[in-house]
Amino acid sequence: MSQTTPSVLFVCTGNICRSPTAQALLLRKAAAQGIEVDTDSAAVTGEEVGNPPDRRALQELQRRGVPMPPHRARLIEARDYRHFDLILGMTAQHVRAIERLAPPDARARIGLLMEYAPGQRAIDVPDPWYGGPQDFVKAFDMIEAGVDGLLRSWTLARD
Repeated sequence: MSQTTPSVLFVCTGNICRSPTAQALLLRKAAAQGIEVDTDSAAVTGEEVGNPPDRRALQELQRRGVPMPPHRARLIEARDYRHFDLILGMTAQHVRAIERLAPPDARARIGLLMEYAPGQRAIDVPDPWYGGPQDFVKAFDMIEAGVDGLLRSWTLARD
């Protein structure tokens, strides 16, 4: 974490469900705690590049009262590894892809979002895209637990 504003990039497969949701949740929760944060989201595959968030993801965020910032899916880029302090994948497979794509001058710490969710047994946030509304609820509950834990870690580091 940098001396000033913490920065984190969330990464998933297509950047239309899980990673933009994590970004939206972090922005909302950090603002509520008076924490300034630099955050974005990206994909490890180009399949959805340019697309808006999945409508079901938007519906679940709306149900939770969380606004989605303007968003179009994008791929992780070399500059992300230099810009962000932390790059968090939604699954172990994402982490492997993030590590494989890292340029030689990468400075970001790479990990799993769920490493920050105490009491959670699962390390992977399942992709809700393949399921129905309950799959979005489950995935978003997990993402929220990870985001809450990440914020706690920053708060403890500041104290």
